Amino acid sequence: MGAGKPWTAPLFKTLLKDSKGSAFGGGPGGRAPWPYFLRPNPKTVGITARGCVQRVVRPYAAQKNRRSLPPTMLYFTRAKTLAIAAVCALGVLLSLPNLTPRPSFLPSFIPWNQVHLGLDLRGGSYLLLQIDFSAVEKQDLNSLVDQVRQAMRGASLGYIGLHADPAENQVTLSLLNAANGPAAQSALQKLITVSQGSYTGPSLALNIAGTAVTLAFPPQALIARESQAIEQSITIIQRRIDGSGVLNPSIARQGQDQIVVQLPGVSDPERIKALIGTTAHMTFQLVDTTAQPGAMPPLGDDVLPMQDDTSQTVTVFSNVAVDGADLENAQASTDPQSGQWVVNFSLNSVGAREFADTTTANVGKPFAIILDGKVISAPVIREPITGGSGQISGNYTAQSATDLALLLRAGALPAPLSIVEEQSVGPELGADAIRAGALSLGVGFVLVLVFMATFYGLFGWFANIALVMNLFIMLAILSVMGATLTLPGMAGILLTLGMAVDANVLINERVREEVKAGRKPLAALEAGYKRAYGTIIDSNVTTLLAHVTLFIFGSPPVRGFAVTICVGILTTLFTATVLVRLITSRWYVSRRPAALPV
Repeated sequence: MGAGKPWTAPLFKTLLKDSKGSAFGGGPGGRAPWPYFLRPNPKTVGITARGCVQRVVRPYAAQKNRRSLPPTMLYFTRAKTLAIAAVCALGVLLSLPNLTPRPSFLPSFIPWNQVHLGLDLRGGSYLLLQIDFSAVEKQDLNSLVDQVRQAMRGASLGYIGLHADPAENQVTLSLLNAANGPAAQSALQKLITVSQGSYTGPSLALNIAGTAVTLAFPPQALIARESQAIEQSITIIQRRIDGSGVLNPSIARQGQDQIVVQLPGVSDPERIKALIGTTAHMTFQLVDTTAQPGAMPPLGDDVLPMQDDTSQTVTVFSNVAVDGADLENAQASTDPQSGQWVVNFSLNSVGAREFADTTTANVGKPFAIILDGKVISAPVIREPITGGSGQISGNYTAQSATDLALLLRAGALPAPLSIVEEQSVGPELGADAIRAGALSLGVGFVLVLVFMATFYGLFGWFANIALVMNLFIMLAILSVMGATLTLPGMAGILLTLGMAVDANVLINERVREEVKAGRKPLAALEAGYKRAYGTIIDSNVTTLLAHVTLFIFGSPPVRGFAVTICVGILTTLFTATVLVRLITSRWYVSRRPAALPV
């Protein structure tokens, strides 16, 4: 076949038949359309062999080679591309509540979550509370004394000197007959249980030596009880504050016996302090009508002051008839007869049964309602109350009745709380902090954009686009989490901005090295991303683990910093290694540059 010999139509038919279903695509009826390099010249019908090779064979082979290339770092399927675009769109959508008010046309069932501002940004009150563990130990010892008394009485064993020893955290007594030691051992052994949780062991240590009997709390059991008291107090404080209408409070344990309470937006914390500082332990006890006023109370009686007038006292039996722990609900309302504010309460099945038994057996006797050691009222039982509900009346206002009902619903604190430290942050100071934080965030953001655009050109702008999307996605995740943003949190966001471009710096520098080594553009991009990927993952994972540790063991301000850093690392791994790679891939496919702009 000569170099200048023209090829005829059969050759075109063969080439077009081979191109059917290839990158050129098939036409209607299975006929392949003319590719751009096979369009017939109206002035000639032939084509030389060399021209055919240059215009047909080489481009056709290039098309087949491009189709047979294996997937690389710059290869994205359509599904993967759509998934990345969906994540970015969702990030922008979920971050909108922080940038614009809720539209009036938006249905109420669609959530509109925002990042909450912390105490240092919004202003509010800061309280440091300390729990009195000695009251917890005293309460446990008194309860143990009652249990020992009932156990010994049930076993018909004689004893003397039953008392609690707070210094040693134990209860002691003496048997009347040393021969009753095994029987006492059997009776008191039933009081010992196996604790579960942080401490797994016997709840009591029983020791009988001759006539001396000792029941002591093990040191590890006391530590577990103190930790339980702290957690219980935090739960009850949370219920009380939530019921008062304060939004986004922060309540956390600090040290061994302290609780930090932050109340954003609360400028006057007096009502909250009253709600938190009240133990709210309610009991129902019978009044001892035989006791003489002003005289020494008989054994087994307590003299308690009235709540409205502390100069007046009431003598009640020490034994608690019904405990407020059995309270199921409490609501403030007005009495339809007197028009005064009252608190209606209801008991659970256990409390209702005890209340019914007590009121049935003591008709005509006064029954005292006691809250935190003060008698609210002592009404006379007119008839048995079997419904498990009652009413607390007094000189209540709407606010005081509502607060009392809230305290009773939230439950009693296991021990009194005292305010160790109190601080107030005005809204003006919070606004100044927001302005200063926003200014530093904006300046840092702009400097990072300028740096990347200056040193890396077009690829720097790709990184800048990903950085903007990083902020949107980070804000969206914090909004969904309902996170509280503080000044340390804003510092964490600013630090994330600088860390976010580290990955792109590594990639771009690696691409530069590959270009200087003489690699082609596609090979340089492939090598740059592949060789920098492992370093990026390792550095970010180690940083993530360090900040997770900060979140677990740090104080609340440190936790706010750790949360934003951890979220920022996760979003950075997505935007810097996935989103930028997608943008670079689409740019290369559309431009096919002969040289890379790095």
